[in-house]
Amino acid sequence: MFKGSIVALVTPFRKGKVDEEGLKKLVEFHVRSKTDGIVPCGTTGESATLSWEEHCHVVDVVVKAANKRIPVLAGTGSNSTAEAIELTKHAEKAGADAGLLISPYYNRPTQEGLFLHFRKVAESVRMPLVIYNIPSRTAVNIEPETMSRLSEIKNIVAVKESCGNLDQISRMISLCKNRIAVLSGDDSLTLPIMSIGGTGVISVTANIVPEDVKAVVDAFAKGDTAEAMKMHYKLLPLTRALFLETNPGPVKTAMALMKMDTGEVRLPLAPMSELNKEKLAGAMKDYGLL
Repeated sequence: MFKGSIVALVTPFRKGKVDEEGLKKLVEFHVRSKTDGIVPCGTTGESATLSWEEHCHVVDVVVKAANKRIPVLAGTGSNSTAEAIELTKHAEKAGADAGLLISPYYNRPTQEGLFLHFRKVAESVRMPLVIYNIPSRTAVNIEPETMSRLSEIKNIVAVKESCGNLDQISRMISLCKNRIAVLSGDDSLTLPIMSIGGTGVISVTANIVPEDVKAVVDAFAKGDTAEAMKMHYKLLPLTRALFLETNPGPVKTAMALMKMDTGEVRLPLAPMSELNKEKLAGAMKDYGLL
């Protein structure tokens, strides 16, 4: 479950509300594409703008639509430990296969605070948990030594790493001694992270080209480095274009251009600028998507 190409799923909106039918269609798309897992209510799913009720509803819809055909790793993190516990308990009750816990944002806890936060959430449920380290969004970095301590907790089984620092990730992998799986949280670093011991990716790009993202991961896992590198460099210009502006604005725009989504984002995110939209469309055309 904690390897391969896992998609950081967008949350479709239509006229300001969660588009439930659109969400179900996206789940079916990834089942058909043989994506290795789905993450609803992550950063790409605009979890920060979902109400409590919407958050729980999205998880419920995705779990039911997946119907055990594809693993669901529900985003359940918060900067409030109590809220993270409640969201994680809800996901477990709903039937999610695992929870994805972003590190507490804005509070800027110490390393001890991070450890105590994640341990408290882990103690509240039985299901597997994935820690999400993305200091560019949270203003706090989970240090390798802290991740090593967390990896000794039975149901903390993986980490999504978006620190962007291969040296740090290498030290973390070394300290954790194979107790956890390491998933790339940056599409452009999937292959480099796998080369130092990673097991796959939680991908934004897989929202539009799931088979190709999976091809990179599968080729490397099979020992076909040449094919993995070929696909990595094929994907790179498209991936870079998907981050011209704050995620998930560009990927939702791309999905709208492909008639997969309305492209609607919630404030404070705004529609892409026309200049960047043209650049994105150009990258998609070069890739053969338009």
